[in-house]
Amino acid sequence: MPMYKVRPFHGAGGVVLAEQLPACMYRLPNLHRRPSPAVSPPPQVGARERREEVDPSLQALESRQEEILKRLYELKSAVDGLSKMIQTPDADFDVTNIIQTDECSPLAANGADLDLMLGKDYGALKDIVINANPSLPPLSLLVLHSLLCERYKVLSAVHTHSSVKSVPENLLKCFGEQTKKQPRHEYQLGFTLIWKDVPKPQMKFSIQTMCPIEGEGNIARFLFSLFGQKYNAVTSTLIDSWVDTAIFQLKEGSSKEKGAVLRSMNAALGKTSWLVGNELTVADIVAWCALQQTGSANAAPANVQKWMKACENLAPFSSVMKLLK
Repeated sequence: MPMYKVRPFHGAGGVVLAEQLPACMYRLPNLHRRPSPAVSPPPQVGARERREEVDPSLQALESRQEEILKRLYELKSAVDGLSKMIQTPDADFDVTNIIQTDECSPLAANGADLDLMLGKDYGALKDIVINANPSLPPLSLLVLHSLLCERYKVLSAVHTHSSVKSVPENLLKCFGEQTKKQPRHEYQLGFTLIWKDVPKPQMKFSIQTMCPIEGEGNIARFLFSLFGQKYNAVTSTLIDSWVDTAIFQLKEGSSKEKGAVLRSMNAALGKTSWLVGNELTVADIVAWCALQQTGSANAAPANVQKWMKACENLAPFSSVMKLLK
């Protein structure tokens, strides 16, 4: 007995029509049958046509790239036009020739404005504190201390840290005998040197608010800036270059590097009285001290020997010479 009955489909005249049930899931047209002439087959898309059908976003990206390249080309043309109007010096041109005609102001008699350099702090002495290792004393800082004493009222002091067992007597008296005792507020600048077991010299002038300045060359640059010297960009670059050369090659380099530096110094001093221009700079101070510490002074060329004697004729250098004996 069937589960349920379905009414039969009747055609015309009461004839029952047979229900056509599907024999597969879905039907596909017969590919082997020839199409009728009246019906034209759909056009087939070839490989070339498929390549021409490009994504619109890709077309927009290509258009943007072409626009950027066009603008870059226009900028390049504009720069080429400006370069023809501006005369630039040759890369091989010796910039030391510019220094010879550049007027470098001598060390200011009154020094710089310490409030502007170190910050204004009412009721407090601007005190520079330097930590240095007595096994390798920073001679350039001692020379700069003597120069600062000629420009400012400096309260100098030398101390020994507990990390150091013993300090030579000459280093304990490197600032000389402090015979004048005045109230602290009558001084313009404090200069405190602490002999301490540190890998490299360290300096602070604001204990609470600043990180230490490390390295003899960096400290020497800062101390020399207190004289209020003003140089152009070329002169400042040459001074910094000589300071780095003296520290990293003349003082810490190999014998080959030291020989190359001495030859460069001899050539530079053949044109001017000092390493940079016709006035004493921090480059001369650091280079002279590096020669004294490395023992290369006796093997220096003629121009370097003459320059060293000119340095030693100045009182700040001659006072440091006593520490080397």
